[in-house]
Amino acid sequence: MERNNICNSYTDLLKDQRFLQWQLMSDETMNSYWKEFFFQHPELKNELLQAIHYLKKEGLNKSSLNDDERMALFERIQISVNRKKKKKIFTLIGYASAVAVVALIILGIKLFSLTPESLVRPDKEIIIGEVLNNKDIQLITSGKTISFDNDVEVSLNDEGTVEVTQRDNDVTRLAVNHDQINSLIVPFGKRSTLRLADGTKVWLNSGSVLEFPTQFSGKNREIKLASGEMYIEVAHDKEKPFYVHTPDFKLRVYGTKFNLSNYDNSPGSVVLVEGSVSVQSGTEEMFLNPNEQLLISRGKAPERQTVDVTHYISWKDGYLLLENTPMTDVLDKVERYYNLSFNYEQDVNLKKRTCSGKIYLSENLDNVMTTITLLSATQFKKENNRIYISHATE
Repeated sequence: MERNNICNSYTDLLKDQRFLQWQLMSDETMNSYWKEFFFQHPELKNELLQAIHYLKKEGLNKSSLNDDERMALFERIQISVNRKKKKKIFTLIGYASAVAVVALIILGIKLFSLTPESLVRPDKEIIIGEVLNNKDIQLITSGKTISFDNDVEVSLNDEGTVEVTQRDNDVTRLAVNHDQINSLIVPFGKRSTLRLADGTKVWLNSGSVLEFPTQFSGKNREIKLASGEMYIEVAHDKEKPFYVHTPDFKLRVYGTKFNLSNYDNSPGSVVLVEGSVSVQSGTEEMFLNPNEQLLISRGKAPERQTVDVTHYISWKDGYLLLENTPMTDVLDKVERYYNLSFNYEQDVNLKKRTCSGKIYLSENLDNVMTTITLLSATQFKKENNRIYISHATE
């Protein structure tokens, strides 16, 4: 779209195949092109926001759509726009699996039109987040505490050696006692993976503490998730049952893949992906089938429900998959992942917002926040270590 062919309304953007491709298949070339375009034409900000709103309303950003449904949506949008403006229909040539409206629209368009002062006016409802100081991952073993400032991969072997690999491929090797109980502490803002001596693979989410032996020398294999969240793929061993303990319940594993969440101030959650587990809470033992979740709250009977497991395990692959997810739940996950603290106790309407789509958990927090605000029809401004979220400007 050259200077002499500037769009006069948001419908012109919807008829531009490069714009639609940018919204669904963003890459560096397209990001650079549209960043420069809207930098040169700030008067088109409202048209941009209307076009994005239209795409969201039509469901174009829903990750659950298959390719046929997506192409049908493209055609419907093109036909709808054509009827309004009586112009030639452009067919979108390329398309790919959806991502939630791509989070790189921020430079000079919507984000920087806000100021903290405008967001914190008494008559505006806001959510204020604060970026907290990052802490190191700690591995406690043989009476020693070793700290790591990056995400780590920890691996144990039969020789009683622990190998820790950091993001920069720096490797630390430690010799530990075979009967040693070790602890891996993963603070908010960090993640880790762990391969146990029997080959079991564990993904630890932010804010987790896991206790595990160097070797499984007894009749059983037992670990303890003191707090936090993990996804685990348990190695098969008919001779040694596998148990996971938490402060409130324990699981017996029958060769399986599952997600276990046990954060403070949240119900315990077990989501079975494959195989079979039994959950023992008090005197009751319940068996789960694949695609089932069990919610466990103190003082309440456990709740079982059928779920889409992808929504509960996508974090280990670096994204969140959302479907009418309350904004407060989304912010809770983002808080842990990026070590933030959001204060929205005084707000009412913003807490009612929901999000549907996909959020990639990139290292760039601005991109993540932009995706959230686009999915929830809000807006944000980051100022120093504070994040201000408010209702989107009409």
